[in-house]
Amino acid sequence: MDFNSIIGIAIALIAIFGGQALEGGHLGSLIQFTPLLIVLGGTLGAVLLQSPVRQFVLGMKMSRWVFVPPLLDAGTLVEHIAIWSTTVRKEGLLSLDTHVEGIDDPFVKKGLQLVLDGTDPLVLKRVLEVEIDTFEDFHRQGARVWEAAGGYAPTIGILGAVIGLIQVMENLSDPAHLGNGIAVAFVATIYGVGLANLAFLPIANKLKTLIGRQVLMREMLVDGLVGIAKGENPRLITGRLNGYMA
Repeated sequence: MDFNSIIGIAIALIAIFGGQALEGGHLGSLIQFTPLLIVLGGTLGAVLLQSPVRQFVLGMKMSRWVFVPPLLDAGTLVEHIAIWSTTVRKEGLLSLDTHVEGIDDPFVKKGLQLVLDGTDPLVLKRVLEVEIDTFEDFHRQGARVWEAAGGYAPTIGILGAVIGLIQVMENLSDPAHLGNGIAVAFVATIYGVGLANLAFLPIANKLKTLIGRQVLMREMLVDGLVGIAKGENPRLITGRLNGYMA
């Protein structure tokens, strides 16, 4: 669980609603269904129009990373690579066969299998780098869904404000309806700007950061496997990989 995300959301909400209360405003005035419907519905429609279904679904699934990020343990990875390189150094490449069987990660398993098959180090590196590039591009498409939402939401909020002002202009002769229209106008703008800058864009940027960390882990793995394939000293491999964590 990523408590930073929970704390960040809590601080943002407390600051906004607390500021409203300190100014003497009613908290209920910031909670209105109509402007929320306009902003969320309009943003969702725009994002769906822009994104293929697969990309949109991926972005929704990846949103859970904000609170439950993928488990990334660089130290454990270095330890595994050190064990593999030491085993190969002592017993030869065929000794990796027992290690391959117990691995669930397809990328790690494929890399070890390539080493086990005696693949040339340069070929091994090229094959795995293609997979890394594909992995990064695929997941960044999911992050771009939230980035797009952050771009559309403020504009949809302004659209909601215009709708509210139209209602105000249509009811100038009836003061009883003026307050509701003005409220919708301003609250829609708040929702659009607020959701973009407090939710959509932060989610997109956090997903990009997590994708970058996963890519780095895979690059570490490739570096280690290439070192094993070249027959490098396990200490040299471990020392080089520790540099990634610095």
